[in-house]
Amino acid sequence: MTAPLALTLIGAPTDIGASRLGAGMGPDALRVAQLGPALQRQGGTVRDRGNLAGPPNPGGPRDAATGLRHFAEVLAWCRTTHDAVLQALQAQQLPLLLGGDHSLAVGSISAVARHCRATGQRLRVLWLDAHADFNTPATSPSGNAHGTPVASLCGLGPPELARLAGFAPALAAGQLCQIGLRSVDDQEKHLIKQHAIEVYDMRAVDELGMREVMARALASVGADVHLHVSFDVDFLDPEIAPGTGTTVRGGPTYREAQLCMEMIADTGRLGSLDIVELNPALDVHNQTAELVVDLVESLFGKSTLVKDVLLR
Repeated sequence: MTAPLALTLIGAPTDIGASRLGAGMGPDALRVAQLGPALQRQGGTVRDRGNLAGPPNPGGPRDAATGLRHFAEVLAWCRTTHDAVLQALQAQQLPLLLGGDHSLAVGSISAVARHCRATGQRLRVLWLDAHADFNTPATSPSGNAHGTPVASLCGLGPPELARLAGFAPALAAGQLCQIGLRSVDDQEKHLIKQHAIEVYDMRAVDELGMREVMARALASVGADVHLHVSFDVDFLDPEIAPGTGTTVRGGPTYREAQLCMEMIADTGRLGSLDIVELNPALDVHNQTAELVVDLVESLFGKSTLVKDVLLR
């Protein structure tokens, strides 16, 4: 895959929707791990617009009206993220959202959905995560917004979030594929079935292999598709990626994750990316951030020596 002409890094330094503090430091940890220079090595022109500004994390209980903690602040961050991502897309740049927690995906994916509707592209979202993130405020055990973005994008929950794209749902059946799940609440299982979400959990990865899972997930990705990847760091096994607040054992290995990224790169259709839930406060010498940068290089076309040799 030839790297896109113009990449824009957008930092969203907030843990407003998370259960633990620290994800707000994720954008700068990725910069320390040299994400920008790594992308430039793949041939891209990289613009770093710095970190977005938004409200601080106030702590405190759920909002009585919406059932979410910090609802006003979550909404503010999602709106700011939406506007920044949409601006990059309209300027024909590929936005890389550096989170921050996964509630920000309501903003980024709503912007992508709005852009696809305006340009006539088909949208395909790959959600790489240990969790389904498909709770509604009514079913969420904690009220933390990072467990609800898929529900919002599917038109459920507070209308201010569900309609952030200007229409609802932002994601229709068939547009979303979740990969790597291994921690899913009973209520989420019901909603996944009800909304006909395509899911490859870790049992599917074990039984089919990552190559077949990715082949199926990418089968519909053609020349008219805008491919968005929402990459939660807890997608990875915590043995290789400890720096995240919601680790779940049994995730993809380093090699499986590399294959996943390489096969996405092979499509040549990647149009936007979220990197979320990196928590440097829980990391060891920034090793998780460095691993993420390595994987993102593969996502933008870095090839292994074996592949290079075989293609000669």
